[in-house]
Amino acid sequence: MSRLTQMKSILVFVLTVMTFAVPAQVTFTVVSIPDYTPEADHIYIAGNFNGWNPGNAQYVLEKNDSNHWQITLDGFSNGETIQFKFTRGSWETVEKGTEGEEIGNRSFTFGNGETVDITIHNWADNNGQGGNSTAAENVHILNEAFYMPQLDRNRRIWIYLPPDYEQTQKKYPVIYMHDGQNLFDVETSFIAEWEIDETLNDIAARGYNVPIVVGIDNGGNHRANEYLPYFFSNLNAGGEGDEYMEFIVETLKPFIDNEYRTLSDRENTGILGSSLGGVISLYGAVKYQEVFGKCGPFSPAYWANYDHLFADLAQTGFQHDVRFYQNVGENEGNQYIQAMHQMEVSLNSAGFEHTHSVVIAGGNHNEATWAGDFENAYLWLFPEYSTATNINEGNSDWQPYLYPNPVKDVMNIRLSGQTPISSIRITNVYGRLVKEYKNGVKNIHVGDLQPGVYYISFNTDDSRVVKGFIKL
Repeated sequence: MSRLTQMKSILVFVLTVMTFAVPAQVTFTVVSIPDYTPEADHIYIAGNFNGWNPGNAQYVLEKNDSNHWQITLDGFSNGETIQFKFTRGSWETVEKGTEGEEIGNRSFTFGNGETVDITIHNWADNNGQGGNSTAAENVHILNEAFYMPQLDRNRRIWIYLPPDYEQTQKKYPVIYMHDGQNLFDVETSFIAEWEIDETLNDIAARGYNVPIVVGIDNGGNHRANEYLPYFFSNLNAGGEGDEYMEFIVETLKPFIDNEYRTLSDRENTGILGSSLGGVISLYGAVKYQEVFGKCGPFSPAYWANYDHLFADLAQTGFQHDVRFYQNVGENEGNQYIQAMHQMEVSLNSAGFEHTHSVVIAGGNHNEATWAGDFENAYLWLFPEYSTATNINEGNSDWQPYLYPNPVKDVMNIRLSGQTPISSIRITNVYGRLVKEYKNGVKNIHVGDLQPGVYYISFNTDDSRVVKGFIKL
């Protein structure tokens, strides 16, 4: 090597060392915050540089001349990358996405003297929410501080009772749902509610059987920890999913079955939740197949525990028949859509035959999308129970009988009385017409229909009777 070449190599090395040795800084300026942010609150930055302390006084932002929150971080090396989030002093007030969803850690790689504008879309506690309660009369707070011995915490528990619960001695299926704050009441919800009570009351009025629903509040800053069975570094959370599921299975469910008239067997027990709540729903249903026969992961954030979930499914395998209804909004992107379809393939490969996955046209990662698909999910998950009651409209003193039900190829029809039938219509669970006959027939060929739940309506000039059937 020539002396000139050696000198060039040394110069490059020195410049490289100097580049990485130069102290670097960044100024974060929060240019937009939710309009409901309390004026008295401060904004903090928490990251891997301060032990993820959400309320560290040394990392509180200050107002600049433009009345924007701002902080300058210095003493870092050029090229160093940090991860961080903004809070109002606790993880219960951490920032959220545009639809109130969990977001991953922000990241920044240092250069020299950079300024970064930040937009905070929402806070976890959504202090701006308020107004009158929208919970129906048949929704109750079971306990404001139900003890969770597996986690040594307390949690508010809600319960929805079917409209006829007090008038009968019937027993009912039970669906356990997460994020209880967002299920029934806009006053306690983050941005909007699922309208579970309104939806079930409406379809009950139309003649369907509806279940008991138990809503478990999320634990604020404990939410991601409890809804993820494994730690996920990008959220700096997770790992308490097993304890949370043990609470539901070993403590809450026995209490509900003892205090209320429930059908406590696995065929009549479901678990349902959204986003991270969809993750723990699937994880719990796979782990406790002897307890849950129905599972509804809505917009499941499988990406947060991706490899673990698929590995657990492969290891546990099929033990009991579980019906899985998954959905994802069209606008949520491939991170959600592709993972949902991959999970369906894995469920089928493991032996679970009753899986249904839906991409909701125009859907987003929010309560409005989930509320709009809840009826479809319930009717698909509980086909036998939900359609056990006749749906009558108008003055009908006649009844149709369908057999066999469930049916594979030919559905036979027997009508009581001599009432003339003007038309017979078959629709799927989404209300889409799949077959129609302009007058009464004695049998209908259904072998060309996809397996699932369908509704057949018998129409006369002044009445209509609807019955459900299952296509095998």
